[in-house]
Amino acid sequence: MPLTHDWLPKNHEALYAHAIVAFKYLFDTANSARLGFALNSKQWEFLTDWGTKLDAFQAAIEDWRDPAQRTPVKTEKLREAERVFKDAYRTLYTGFLKESPFVTDDDLLAMGLPKRNTTHTPAPVATTYPDFDIDRSTLRRLTIHFYDQGKEKSKAKPNGQHGAEIRWAILDSPPTKLDDLVHSSFDTHTPFTLEFDEDQRGKTVYFALRWENTRGEKGPWGEIESAIIP
Repeated sequence: MPLTHDWLPKNHEALYAHAIVAFKYLFDTANSARLGFALNSKQWEFLTDWGTKLDAFQAAIEDWRDPAQRTPVKTEKLREAERVFKDAYRTLYTGFLKESPFVTDDDLLAMGLPKRNTTHTPAPVATTYPDFDIDRSTLRRLTIHFYDQGKEKSKAKPNGQHGAEIRWAILDSPPTKLDDLVHSSFDTHTPFTLEFDEDQRGKTVYFALRWENTRGEKGPWGEIESAIIP
């Protein structure tokens, strides 16, 4: 099957068949560590989360497949599972595999994925900034789920962007300038997590994020937001 601009098959059965080839290749112990998915690493967690979404997609297909048992609820569940998985699959390919120095074009082709464009196009400087949500559900932890401006349902980074720079600081009052955010971190994949000590609970952390492309060029800063350490 030729790979078009959107390399994901449209039919859900074909999409699952396409994905299972990549799944078997990526989870083969001879490949996973070599491709940058070291056991217990953040990249491994990212890969296993993708595998979990693939399992959920498969379960939704099987639940929907029998016409005699098919209902509108099952159809909607399949559509949602497919949407979630497609988003994760695109992120896996464009946000990690295609950008990884460990993954070759032969690896990509073996997984049924498009190889890299041999015509070099400089990575663009971002014109948008990362929006984000802050999860406070765990004590002494703030988890930042970031996504491109106005695209809350997608984890995909803008074209050519390597990741997000996160500036943050614990402050007694709102910052008057970005330089007040004295700590700087970088993350290639959402989410970003900060851990705190017990005596920091109840204090306020201020954040600002911006995209950085594969050449290290920065996009604009987003709004400064805050969260109280739970």
